[in-house]
Amino acid sequence: MKFLAIENEMRGKSQKDFEPHLESEASKVWEYYKQGLIREIYFTKDSHEAVLILECGSRSLAEEILNNLPLVKNGLIQFRIEELMPYDGFERLFKN
Repeated sequence: MKFLAIENEMRGKSQKDFEPHLESEASKVWEYYKQGLIREIYFTKDSHEAVLILECGSRSLAEEILNNLPLVKNGLIQFRIEELMPYDGFERLFKN
């Protein structure tokens, strides 16, 4: 199953709040990337918030993975998670 996870920074936090955790965050993301759980990661251009594509067996596992990230554990960010499904719109081209 694939999941889209979109970061939301918690209000009232400054860059100084994030700095002590950024290296451990990158390390944990790298660990999950090597395991094939986080398949892609991006930042939005304007707000520099993370957008992840996860591939795992269930929504609860996706939540567990994200909740183990240091920035989440330390109450600095949270994620909105959406389950993805394959695009089936091409079938419209072959109805006849």
